[in-house]
Amino acid sequence: MRLLMDKKEIITWLHESSPGALSRLFKDADACRHRCVGDCVHVRGIIEFSNYCSKNCLYCGLRRSNSRIHRYRLSLPEIYACAEQAKKLRIPTVVLQSGEDPGYSIKDLCILAAKIKKLGLTVTVSIGERSFLDYRRLKEAGADRYLLRFETSNALLYRRLKPDSSLKKRITCIENLKQLGYETGSGSMIGLPGQSIGNIASDILLFAELGLDMIGIGPFIPHPDTPLSKAGKGSSEMVLKAVALTRLVTKNTNIPATTALGTIDAKGRQKALCCGANVIMPNLTPREYRVLYQIYPDKICISEDSIKCRQCIETMVTGIGRKIARGPGNRRVQRIVK
Repeated sequence: MRLLMDKKEIITWLHESSPGALSRLFKDADACRHRCVGDCVHVRGIIEFSNYCSKNCLYCGLRRSNSRIHRYRLSLPEIYACAEQAKKLRIPTVVLQSGEDPGYSIKDLCILAAKIKKLGLTVTVSIGERSFLDYRRLKEAGADRYLLRFETSNALLYRRLKPDSSLKKRITCIENLKQLGYETGSGSMIGLPGQSIGNIASDILLFAELGLDMIGIGPFIPHPDTPLSKAGKGSSEMVLKAVALTRLVTKNTNIPATTALGTIDAKGRQKALCCGANVIMPNLTPREYRVLYQIYPDKICISEDSIKCRQCIETMVTGIGRKIARGPGNRRVQRIVK
């Protein structure tokens, strides 16, 4: 298989259903992963510090109109304690993730990022759309990475599913993050109502066009307290095809085996690690809050403590013949083999 693809080729592979052909696709993607980012799996601990959100995305259980959810905010000392736990568990990167919550001032978030940075950890932030100035202040305080998923590259579908924003604004935020020197991540959701195969192909090409450092791809899982509660969930096979094709197109990006994929397929994360993924993200949120951070329902690992979760990750990775990386896993900048 050629490793440079156009949209037509990507669409052809996304339509592919032959087990033999898909086996070849996944093996090629795994070989590309081995060649471009190596065999180690990078561990990044997620701290879901608030489930308040000012947005009203149709697919998300955290949407502001969901009156059935019990809201919470962790205090800054509680968040810092989670980061200290990451340090003890030899997890080199923490991901500070929340809904788009105005309840934390940028000053407090900067103080938090600077304090966590002093632990020797890499700091990733995922708090949604902010101003250029806010992004700059966080970067100056010590934040290394920023995750801002666009979910779909189709502007009309984006506007329908995310009525409080626009694809143009989202892309502008991503470009601002890159300009400021963040390692910048985004991602898409597979199986969104109204999404076409062509849309997924366009997502993959947009990943490459934006020059992203991290790309997360997971399935749509309907939440019962959203307008899309009756929609069907995304296909795990389609997610794996998208992961493999994203690896082949983008080469040296960091690609996680997502928790959402593990939620709809018990072996989903292992499968993703075998077809191009090289990152896994255990949950470091205190157990009493994990069940409340419901972007989608029935998320795995919400009852495990952080120590158990870290042990499970180690077992999973060694079980497929890979090793846990020791360093933070910055994107490798190297010559691309065509």
